[in-house]
Amino acid sequence: MAPPEDIRIENDPRREDLALLDERLYEFNAAASGVDDGRSLAIFASDAEGTIVAGLHGWTWGGTGFVQAIWVHEKLRRRGLGARLLAAAEAEAVRRGCHQMHLDTHSYQAPAFYRRNGYDVIGELPGWPGADIRIFLRKMLGGRPL
Repeated sequence: MAPPEDIRIENDPRREDLALLDERLYEFNAAASGVDDGRSLAIFASDAEGTIVAGLHGWTWGGTGFVQAIWVHEKLRRRGLGARLLAAAEAEAVRRGCHQMHLDTHSYQAPAFYRRNGYDVIGELPGWPGADIRIFLRKMLGGRPL
C-alpha cells in the first residue's frame, strides 16, 4: 500500500469514519494480545414517555470494563440513579468475565461519587483543563486481585 498523499483535519467527522478507526484499532489489539472478547456496553434509563434521562456507555475487553461516559439528567441527580447505572455496568462486566472496571473523570465532575462507589484513584493528569485535574480510577470486581 502506498502512503497517502495528503491528510486532512476534520472538525465534524462522520460517525462511520470514527467507527472504522475504532474497529481497525480493535483488530490490531486483538491480534497483538490474542484477546478477542471485546464488546460494547450501554445502559439507559428512560422516563414514562421513553425519553432517555440517564445512561452509561463503554466496553468490556480482556477482563476489564471501561466506562466511557455516564450521564444523569440534572433534575434526577443525587437520587441514586448514577450509582444504579454504575452497579448495573459492574454486574454486566462480571457476567462477561471482568475482574476490574476503570474510568476517568475531572476534578470538577464526580470524583467523590466514584470513590463512594468503591473506585480508587490510580493516576492523575494535572493541568487539564486549565488548573483542573483529570483523574483515573479503578475498581476491583468480585474481590479478585490483579
